[in-house]
Amino acid sequence: MGKTHIAVALAVAACRAGYSIYFTSLDDMVRNLKAAEAAGRLINKLGTYLRPSVLVVDEVGYQPLERAEANLVFQVISKRYEKGSIILTSNKTFSEWGQVFGDEVLATAILDRLLHHCEVIAINGPSYRLKNRLQAIERETDVA
Repeated sequence: MGKTHIAVALAVAACRAGYSIYFTSLDDMVRNLKAAEAAGRLINKLGTYLRPSVLVVDEVGYQPLERAEANLVFQVISKRYEKGSIILTSNKTFSEWGQVFGDEVLATAILDRLLHHCEVIAINGPSYRLKNRLQAIERETDVA
């Protein structure tokens, strides 16, 4: 079971319990917020990420963010702080978030809000996608 799979399972359980859910990747959220900001509709678009009871943000850290993009993420995290739940998936350790957000101070501010009332699930081990692919290749090699 992988990070995204666990996040989706938690979101489904929350939905079944009557909570509203919004699922997005960090890249999609940042792209949508940047477009809304350019169009003068940032406040309206922020509501997309602030309204649901549970916000799931997948793939944090796969692409480093520019400072302006990281500030948009901080706005979402800060405005949701103690008002709504957030589920994040990341392939980065917390010590690497300064690189992800392009600024140690900003990353610390984001982590401060996220970690205050949280449960961290650390998953160590090989990727199940890669493991499955390697097993398929081994089976193909054994047959040949």
